[in-house]
Amino acid sequence: AVFGRKPIGGIFSVGLEERYRWKDSVQSAPELRIWVADQIANGMRPWFTKFAGQVFDDRWLRVIEDIYTWHAQHEAYWRDAVPVAQVGVVYSQQTASEYGGPEARDKVEAPILGVYQALIEARIPFEMVHDRLLDAAHLAPFKTLILPNIAALSDAQCEQLRVFVARGGNLVATFETSLYDETGRRRDDFGLGDLFGVAFDAAPGAAASDGSEAGAEGPLKNAYLNLEHGAEAASVFLDGLADASRIIYGGYRVHVTPIAPMPAPPLTLVPPYPDLPMEEVYPRETHTSIPGVVCRAIGNGGGRVAYFPWDIGRIFWEVLNVDHAKILANAVRWATDGRPPVCVAGPGVLDVTVWRLPDALTVHLVNLTNPMTMRGPFRELMPVGTQTVTVRLPDGAVPRRVHLLKAGGDADYSLSDGVLVATVPEVVDHEVVAIDFATHS
Repeated sequence: AVFGRKPIGGIFSVGLEERYRWKDSVQSAPELRIWVADQIANGMRPWFTKFAGQVFDDRWLRVIEDIYTWHAQHEAYWRDAVPVAQVGVVYSQQTASEYGGPEARDKVEAPILGVYQALIEARIPFEMVHDRLLDAAHLAPFKTLILPNIAALSDAQCEQLRVFVARGGNLVATFETSLYDETGRRRDDFGLGDLFGVAFDAAPGAAASDGSEAGAEGPLKNAYLNLEHGAEAASVFLDGLADASRIIYGGYRVHVTPIAPMPAPPLTLVPPYPDLPMEEVYPRETHTSIPGVVCRAIGNGGGRVAYFPWDIGRIFWEVLNVDHAKILANAVRWATDGRPPVCVAGPGVLDVTVWRLPDALTVHLVNLTNPMTMRGPFRELMPVGTQTVTVRLPDGAVPRRVHLLKAGGDADYSLSDGVLVATVPEVVDHEVVAIDFATHS
C-alpha cells in the first residue's frame, strides 16, 4: 500500500514466534506453506529467517526447498506484475493515533479486519490504500474505496475523496468515518456528509470514555435490522438473504438525519429492546424509517456512495456473523456496479488475487479452508474441489495458453466475447491460473 510496486520481501520465521521464545523450534509444514502462499499471492517475495546456526529439527528444510524451487521455476510470473483489483481498503495511522488512542485495536483495527475478512470470504480481490495516498494518481486503479471507520480525516483528504467520487469513483463507508479531523477533534458534522447524504445528529446522552461528548450511541443490546426486500437497491444489497426478514444489528450507531433526497433504504433499524426477563423480550417498535444503510448515486457523472451509520465492520470481526459478511460484500458489489475482473465459484474459503503482466495474467487461489484459519497453526492442508474461474481479459488480449502453475499442465477453458472460463480441479494450498497472451489485436 505504501511501497507501490517496489520489490517487497515478506519475512517469515520457520520457528514459533511466541512469548516463550522457542528459537530452535519449527512451524508445521502446512502452516509454512499457507503463510508463504498468501505472501506470494499478494505480491511479496518470500524471505525466510531461522535463528541460530545449528539445526535441531530439520522438518522445515524440505518445505523451504520446495517453496523456493517452485517460486524460482515460475519467477517470470512474479516480475513486472501489477494488481488488477478494482477495490481498495483505506487504512489510516492518523485515525489509529489521533482517534483510537489506547482503544485503537477495537475502534480502528477491528473495523478494517472485519472488512478484510468479509472481502476474503466473498472472493473479491482488493488492495490496501494508505490515507496519505488519496491523490488522483494513486486512486486511478480503483473503482471503489472502502472506508472502515476511517474517523480522522483532514479537510484536504475529504476533498480528495470528493474528487474521486466526482470522477465516477465509489465509496463504502462505515460508522464515524470523517466525523473527526486529522487531530482527532470531533467536527460538528461529517467531513463527507455531502457524499453520505446525511448530517450528524449527536446521540442524546452519548459520552466518550474520558467524559467528553461522543458521536456514537452504545453499546446497544438486542437491536436488529429489518430487510426491506422491496427497496430499490435490495436486489443487490440483500442478495443471499431472500429467506430472511430480520438480522442482527451492531454494537454502536451514529444518529443521522437526511440532507438530500435518497431511495428508501434496504435496511432499517429495529431499536434495542429488553433481552431479559423472557416475558419482556419483544420489540417495542417493529418498524422504523431509521436507515441501516444510506445508498445514493451522485449526479453529473459521479459515483455511488453507501454509508453504514453503525459499526458493521467492527461487529463482524467480533462475532463473525455471516449476515454481516454478506451485507458488506453486497455493498461493495452495489457500489462497484459492473463486471468484476475475476469471479471464482466453488467450495471453501479462498484468498483470490489477480495480477497483470506485460504478456500474461495470473489468478492466485490460496486455500484458507481449515478449522485453524482463525486461530492456531494449520495441522494439515485440506484440499477443496473444483473451482470455476471466470476472467475478463484485457481488451485485445488473445490467450495462447492457460495452465496451472502448481498442479502443472494445461487447464480446460472456454472463451467467449473476451471472457475466459477456466476449470481448476483442486486447490491444495495454492494454485495459480496463468493465462499467457499470444498477441494483441
